[in-house]
Amino acid sequence: MGIQQIALSAVIALLVFSISLDIKLRDFRRVAQAPRAVVAGLIPQFLLLPAVTWLATLALDLPPPIEVAMLLVAACPGGTTSSFITHFGRGNAALSLSISAVAALLAVVLTPLNFSWMVASNPATAQWVRTLAIDPRAIWQTLTLLLALPLGAGLAFSRGLPGLTDRVRKPLSTLAVFALVAFIVANVFAQRHLLTIEVWPILALVLLHNGAGLLLGHATAVLMRLDLPDRRAVVIEGGMQNVGFALGIVAMQFNDDLQMVIFTSLWGVWHSISGLGLALIWRRSLSRFG
Repeated sequence: MGIQQIALSAVIALLVFSISLDIKLRDFRRVAQAPRAVVAGLIPQFLLLPAVTWLATLALDLPPPIEVAMLLVAACPGGTTSSFITHFGRGNAALSLSISAVAALLAVVLTPLNFSWMVASNPATAQWVRTLAIDPRAIWQTLTLLLALPLGAGLAFSRGLPGLTDRVRKPLSTLAVFALVAFIVANVFAQRHLLTIEVWPILALVLLHNGAGLLLGHATAVLMRLDLPDRRAVVIEGGMQNVGFALGIVAMQFNDDLQMVIFTSLWGVWHSISGLGLALIWRRSLSRFG
């Protein structure tokens, strides 16, 4: 595991711990009693965004590596960063955490399935078909280290030390925001060599692709008549993909193809920026989008 991956894991664990200080077990019980909202969060990730992306790659005349990268990102569901952004935007963080956990487990089967059929059925990318070998143990390790342990620690901390929790909740949340922003800035700086004039069309494509995910999440939440906090959680889940997972696949299956790396890296930076921006708008009640 590289330094960047270790730093990201530490940031995610901090984000989940800070969220858990504001969550009670009864919040998860409410989610379990109303699984419709969890299903709503899974639909844009595993059905709508992959299908729309596949149709877009059929309609557009793009280099095959870019189209494959689009399909790969669409096939990788969101990670736990989305839960913090949902919480920051005053959405239902317990729902977001539940969606992320279920999506991570489903990804063992659905990510290879979605990616394989989309690539194979597009004539321009058929020659890029790969069989993705995803180790279920890696999924369980990620769920345990980055979700279950910090979440359980936070719930136990707030239950056992309520007074101290009240004192550290706000500064810890501020620290978590700072850590996430710092990681984004550091990632942009580390990838600055990719920001050449040829990259701007790819960045525009990333913006449109991410916007489609957010809009599909919003449409699903509205059609399923979710309330405002649940709707915000589903919107963020629809617009945030597990880009770290996708980059790992690019490295293992596609020998770090440069165009795929550029597209996926830009996605990783932009979806955090767009998610935080949307959360800020929601916090300040300046938009009716939620």
